[in-house]
Amino acid sequence: MLKKVLLSLVIASAFGMFHYALAASFILEDIEIEGLERIQAGTVFTYLPVKVGDEFDEERSADIIRTLFKTGFFKDVALRRRGNVLIVNVSERPAIASLDIQGNKDIDSDALNEALKNVGIAKGRVFNRSVLERLENELLQQYLARGKYNVKIDTSVTDEPRNRVGISINIAEGEVAKIKRVNIVGNRSYEEKDLTKGFESGIPPWYAVWSSKDQYSKQKLSGDLEILRTEYLDMGYLKFNIESSQVSITPDKEDIYITINVDEGDKYVVKDIKLAGTFVVPEQELQELLQINPGDTFSRGKIVQTTDMISKRLGDEGYAFANINAIPEVDDETKEVSLTLFVDPGQRVYVERINVSGNQVTSDEVYRRELRQMEGGWYSQSNVELSRSRLQRLPYVESVEINTERVPGSSDLVNLDVRVTERLAGNFSIGLGFSQSQGPIISGSVSQENFLGSGKSVAFEVNTSKVNTVFRVNYTNPFYTIDGVSRSLGVSYISTDAREADISDFNSDQLNANLSYGIPLTEHDRINAGLAVSGVSIDTNTNTPDEINDFIDDEGDNYLNFSLVSSIEHDTRNRTVFANRGNLQRFNAELSVPGSDLTFYKLDYRNVVYVPLYEEFTLSVGGSFAYGDSYGGTSDLPFYEKYFAGGVRTLRGYENNSLGPRDSEDDPFGGNFRSIGNLELLVPSPFFKDAKNIQLSTFVDYGNVFAKASDFELNELRGAYGVGVQWISPVGALTISLAQAFNDQPGDDTQIFQFNLGSLF
Repeated sequence: MLKKVLLSLVIASAFGMFHYALAASFILEDIEIEGLERIQAGTVFTYLPVKVGDEFDEERSADIIRTLFKTGFFKDVALRRRGNVLIVNVSERPAIASLDIQGNKDIDSDALNEALKNVGIAKGRVFNRSVLERLENELLQQYLARGKYNVKIDTSVTDEPRNRVGISINIAEGEVAKIKRVNIVGNRSYEEKDLTKGFESGIPPWYAVWSSKDQYSKQKLSGDLEILRTEYLDMGYLKFNIESSQVSITPDKEDIYITINVDEGDKYVVKDIKLAGTFVVPEQELQELLQINPGDTFSRGKIVQTTDMISKRLGDEGYAFANINAIPEVDDETKEVSLTLFVDPGQRVYVERINVSGNQVTSDEVYRRELRQMEGGWYSQSNVELSRSRLQRLPYVESVEINTERVPGSSDLVNLDVRVTERLAGNFSIGLGFSQSQGPIISGSVSQENFLGSGKSVAFEVNTSKVNTVFRVNYTNPFYTIDGVSRSLGVSYISTDAREADISDFNSDQLNANLSYGIPLTEHDRINAGLAVSGVSIDTNTNTPDEINDFIDDEGDNYLNFSLVSSIEHDTRNRTVFANRGNLQRFNAELSVPGSDLTFYKLDYRNVVYVPLYEEFTLSVGGSFAYGDSYGGTSDLPFYEKYFAGGVRTLRGYENNSLGPRDSEDDPFGGNFRSIGNLELLVPSPFFKDAKNIQLSTFVDYGNVFAKASDFELNELRGAYGVGVQWISPVGALTISLAQAFNDQPGDDTQIFQFNLGSLF
């Protein structure tokens, strides 16, 4: 308002001066501009509302002054007349010669400069002090939103030659004010600590070192109030109301206290619930989807869950835009609620086209074969969700977005727009690693998960350590047939110095080749079957134990084996790396067929369940059993095929491969039966809240290896408890554990600290 008054006074003053110089209206013969320094006269002429030849009188002067002030270029404008010539005298605003920002740490300098530029403050721009004042206020609000209530922003403007100014912005950010208490007043039925458990505002848990939970934000508090309201509505308090919320800060501006005043009201129960409307699905089937029943405490969450399940069920029948309205009838005297769920399925819709976009490398066919929603069929919400999930699990897809769009001019047709964001499909790496059991490792790999955009996988791997030297080539076609049958081919060479692994002393060279096919049974179940050929050569020395020498005396030291390999897998995990929900079960079987130099079989079963707990905590419960034996003329399971335990991969707290039977040289010899169990609590990182490449845990491992299954005894199981870290680092997978063994026996090789860096094959 003040600015408008001042502008009016300036215009009035200028008009008054011009009025005295004006005798009568006249025809403009010329217009002259005086006082320009940087701005070109042509620029001013483009803004003037008059031109040479116009009739000019005192009414046109106010328009000229007002127009020129609006440009923002001038701080003063005056008019005068010389004969029939109009003289416009201007005084330019200064230009910004320099802009210096100091003291900002919480807000990036680039972000600040961009914000300044958006409001017209940048080097070379015309300086306007009122804009600078607004900017100071905006910066202050930005810092207050970050909880920095002690922030001080000082701006100074220095005059420079040629009508220019230099602007300096000095920011003293101060410390972030911390939330010391979130207090709820008026809660009678529930403890404050239970109500605030899911809040984003409050005191962070002890392990969340870098948490921002104790930093106040108006947006976070609004979300917390909605969480509180939802909690009460889910617990039956239909008339619950948040009367007020106050945020107070201590005089030193370091501590924040939040007070929430509530009126709980009374708890309501469901008197009855019924369905109404149009039933394109049998009513009884919809009744089975009800998550709330007569006599239950009223719960908005269960009502929403019910309507979502009914909508999804109708969506599976093609009614993509079904509407389920929950209409409550409240009896305040009896504290009862009668619910009517009105079902409006709308019209069944069909999918006309599925459009795939965003694929820069991969062909449409690779993505379309993963889709479970077909063109021409009716819309199915479950199939659309399953399609998204299958696409998301592809290793060369970063994200997937599926949108349903109505076809213009049609009420029963929709298009699906599938937009994928691809990640790098290839990988080339050469790296160094170190294993506590295998020493230095030099590794290299070339892999292409999406070879030439075909979805096929090609990989070549090299790995060397003091224990193993490995060369491996693999090729997998996940859609060898249109039905999703996969085919894998592989060739590998492995040279092993077993002595370096602290087990029985021998050397071996293996050349392997395999061919296998995978057949999908369901979306989560798969069976694999194939043939493997293995050529093995054994070398012994003076330290080789009698058990191996006896086996070689019976069977020789060179073997050519043909094996049938198969597996059945059930996998419902939400992801393969650092899963936090789902179940993985896998059963593997290997049988060397008659005609091989050695005849034996191996069976392996693994089961691990991930159960999400409070917040980001996950409970992992797992176990595995492995058994092998010989048949036919072979005397025993080959020594190089026996099972071992101990180390970060099986049973932490014990040295690698140290558990189980020992040979005549008192070195671990391995056994025919292995039993391993694991109970692990996966916890969020206290240092990196959103880190997806690091996982902490506290665990209990137990198990052992036995010469044969009949030797199994519970009191012979070894155990260990401790803490662990898994980190997918830039140089490889790092696994660290600190474990204390229990139920260990004399002669066991225990080890408190264990680690492994680099990929091991």
